[in-house]
Parts: sequence; C-alpha cells; structure tokens
Amino acid sequence: MRLEAVLWAIAIALSSLALGACGPSASAPVKKRDVDTERTEAARIHTELGQKYLQQGKTEVALEKLNKALQFDPDYVDAHTVIAVLYESINDLPKAEEHYRRAAQLKPKGGAENNNYGRFLCSQGHFAQAQEHFQKALADPFYDTPALAMSNAGTCLLQADKRDEAETMLRRALALTPNEDAALLALSSVLYDKGEYLSARAFLQRYEAVGRTQPGALLLGRNIELRLGNAKGASEYSRRLLREFPKSREALSLGAQG
Repeated sequence: MRLEAVLWAIAIALSSLALGACGPSASAPVKKRDVDTERTEAARIHTELGQKYLQQGKTEVALEKLNKALQFDPDYVDAHTVIAVLYESINDLPKAEEHYRRAAQLKPKGGAENNNYGRFLCSQGHFAQAQEHFQKALADPFYDTPALAMSNAGTCLLQADKRDEAETMLRRALALTPNEDAALLALSSVLYDKGEYLSARAFLQRYEAVGRTQPGALLLGRNIELRLGNAKGASEYSRRLLREFPKSREALSLGAQG
C-alpha cells in the first residue's frame, strides 16, 4: 500500500506542476525538469510493481502496472523490457517483439537490451539479425554479463546449424563464466553431434552439477550413455525423464521408441 500511496502523491504532484506551467517563463525549464523526473520515478515504481506481480504469476495486474509505467514515461527502457517478457510469456509475440525492439532502440549500445532482443529474434528464427544484436551486446564495455550474450549467441548459431562457430562462441562463454548452464548444455550437444561422447558427457555432468535439469538434457544424457555402451546409465536417464517430465515431448518420444 505504501508504494501505491507514493504513486498517488506523484500523480498529484504531476497535476500541480502541469497547471503551474502557465506561470513565469523563467521558471518553466525548472518545472519541466521536475515533471520529467517525477514521471520517470512513477514509471520506475510501476515497472517494479509490474515485475513483482509478473513473478507472482499475476499477469493481468502486472500488465496494468506496466502499461501505466509507459503512460508516465513512454521511453522508460526497463518497462519496455519487462512488458516484452510478459507478452512473450503469454505468447503474444508481435507485442513482445515490439517492446524488445523499442528497448534496443532506446539504448542502441546497451548490452542487456541487445542481448534480450537477440535472444527473442533467435527464438523466432531470425538468426542473422539476432547475431547482429548479440555483437552489439558484446561491444558494450559496461555490460556485466557478456558470457550470457555469448551463450545465447552460441546457442543461436547451433540452431542455425553453424556448429563450428557455435562451439567457438560457447567455449568463449565458458572461459568467462565456467558455470554458464545454457552454454554447458549446448556445448555438450555440439560435442555429441561431433561424436566426441566422453567430452559431451563431461560437459553434461558440469551442467548437472550446476543443479539444472530439463527434458532435453536428460534425453541427451541417455543418448550419450548409449553411445558409450553404458546401458545402466542410459536406463537411469530414461527413468528420470519419464518420472520427472512424463508429459514432455522428449518423454513421449522415448516411449515411442519402446
């Protein structure tokens, strides 16, 4: 309730400042700056509320807060980013693309914004355009998670069937952040496809040590162990897949194989 009260006070202040704009011309620039500051603060608070509600699964309320944030400040980058995530989560992909793109336009050299937009573009099959944004992200000297952009770029190259380039980028990501989970899993897949099964197993084990699991990783583990002649290990991966993700595409494909 306290945050809502703050927002109400900001709204009152904005109204007062707007009405005061008819005063002496000498004071107008100061009042304009005050209005801009208050609008940005209102946008920030609404964005934080929207993100909180989104994390709680309250999508409708989150969307209301984020739209309000953009009413206060249409150029507030974080609001565009969070609302893009929301739209993507409900599969409204045109609106998600619109807001990811707008965030990147507002911060054309921003590492996080370009990485986010690149990841989304890759998910839609726009591989070349995605790589352009990953490179922009990596060119940002203030971007504090370049390994994430490298991992996303490598995974995207893998989806584009550029496996050698993917391996290079994924190894770069892991050189910076050895526990970057997506890079570990993707590199394990690359090495499996190359027939380097022991190395593929090693990277998958590192991925598992991070504490992550997903159907694709379990199926990959099963396939690696089969290639290495470890029937017991393959069976264990199969059991885990059927137990932990019984309705997944990977589990269903396993059942179809008998």
